[in-house]
Amino acid sequence: MEKKKVKFLIVTLSCFLLISILITPSAGQPPENFNFGDNFYTTFGLPEISGNLIGSNEFERGDKATLEINLVNKGVIEGFRSEIDAIDDEEIKLQELEKQYESDRTTAIGIVSTLHSQYPEIKVKSGSQEAGTLRSGEQTATPVPFDIEISKNAKAGIYELKMEVKYAYQENVQVGGRLSNETLINREIGLWYEVNTQKITIPIKVKDEADFSIVDVKSDLRPNDEGILQVTYKNQGEMTAKDTTVRITVADPFSTTDDQAYLGLVEPGESKVAIFRVDVSEYAIPKTYPIISQIRYEDTDGHDRLTSTMRVETEVLPAEPINTTFIFLGVLTILIIAAATVAYRKIQGKQK
Repeated sequence: MEKKKVKFLIVTLSCFLLISILITPSAGQPPENFNFGDNFYTTFGLPEISGNLIGSNEFERGDKATLEINLVNKGVIEGFRSEIDAIDDEEIKLQELEKQYESDRTTAIGIVSTLHSQYPEIKVKSGSQEAGTLRSGEQTATPVPFDIEISKNAKAGIYELKMEVKYAYQENVQVGGRLSNETLINREIGLWYEVNTQKITIPIKVKDEADFSIVDVKSDLRPNDEGILQVTYKNQGEMTAKDTTVRITVADPFSTTDDQAYLGLVEPGESKVAIFRVDVSEYAIPKTYPIISQIRYEDTDGHDRLTSTMRVETEVLPAEPINTTFIFLGVLTILIIAAATVAYRKIQGKQK
């Protein structure tokens, strides 16, 4: 009894070692040790991995998002071709055994997926993701996540990201054994695996929206004076902006009580000028200062939208020089008037 247990253990370990060796993917040719048994069938069909994005595929410029992609194995066995005609009971049993294993050809083993972007506006921040093993008809228990970042300068439209999916699959099976009392004993099973790669397209959409930029700045601002600041904004986006208002935020050396300008309806490609009155401190140094501006508008769906902040590069000019000629003439005029007044009073006094 003990000898039978030892023999069974040796056979079991032999099968395990053989399968472990053959599970290593080959380069298209069967391993040298894949020749111990019979190959009754050639099986047709492969795993077929498809992917779909869970949730909305629409995003806005500047978004950082996680794409959750569900993978499904839709592979099917397309048929079998008999390579050896079974002529006795032993071969019939071996043939049946091989067919059981051949049905695993459509299983995708050790799936690794990688998401690629060919667009500079869309960056994939995640590396390769493991998705386990999927038999035919199965899907991932949890979606495969990929972090992406969309540039603020991305144009609206469809961007097709490419997912590369790699996995091992069972290329072929050989079986061996001996029939004893209608039971196969000393069974040997050889599994030859290959690696396959599939490409899956994952489309995402960058939504239409208004996109403002500053295209011109005009001002006549000087120390210790109030002046006009004119800023031209252009809607470079694809959406009409309604009820558009610009607000500025100033800091030293500026101050203002006129920090909002109404632009109204701004069509795509249209530019409008916002005008603000700004006071400049007497201690301002002539140079360029940033003023922060931001635009609030209503989109075509009636939702309030707020743009990111934009810097208005605002120049403070040198103070205007004092015109000494006018000062001299003014002083001279005052002295003449004063002298004339004194002379007039003296004349009036003598006449009395």
